[in-house]
Amino acid sequence: MSGIHTYQSLRTLVTRLRDDLNNPTKPTHLVLLYAYNRTGKTRLSMEFKDAGKRKNKGNADTLYFNAYTEDLFTWDNDLEGDAIRHLQLNPDSSFFNGLKDLALDETIAGYLDRYADFDFDVDYTDWKVSFRKGESPNIKISRGEQNIFIWCLFMAICERMLDGHISYQTYKYLYIDDPISSLDDNNAISSPATSPTCCVALRAGRQGMVRPHPSRLCFPLITPCFST
Repeated sequence: MSGIHTYQSLRTLVTRLRDDLNNPTKPTHLVLLYAYNRTGKTRLSMEFKDAGKRKNKGNADTLYFNAYTEDLFTWDNDLEGDAIRHLQLNPDSSFFNGLKDLALDETIAGYLDRYADFDFDVDYTDWKVSFRKGESPNIKISRGEQNIFIWCLFMAICERMLDGHISYQTYKYLYIDDPISSLDDNNAISSPATSPTCCVALRAGRQGMVRPHPSRLCFPLITPCFST
């Protein structure tokens, strides 16, 4: 994509992006999207996802990370007992397809250990995550720590997608929209930028789509979206 182009709607922009990613003679390998706040970046990611569903008779071809992904995790703060707090997962989302069978705890922990000093336990029966630190169980972690955990879980799922696991075979694209807004500067630099999954996908020659946060444009390769 070169020069300046004007698009009448998000749908026409998505059409251009998908055409570029799927160009049989000269495919685009990495797309960096940059725009200021309140210009529709998250809506663009959803339109990209919806375009795939329209094309594939309701079946999504995009595994995405954006504000909607973060909303799949909600806190139960145990208002009555004020003791047993946990993060509730929404099992109705296809984002968690195969999560129980994949047993991603070890992979998630491998990422999380690099950036945080708390541990976690996943209850796949009740779809909840509890956190502990040292001798303290059921702790409430900060919003930034929560986002780090969600990001690490997402990266673990990405590994299985790139491995071709049956639960994620229908996904052709990874669309990652600003995973670092709520992180401190140290983790904003280190966590996505050093992700081995991103490096593996790039080495494999996969296409990419990037949408960083405007205030951290100096780290433009931290949020890729790859397609096969």
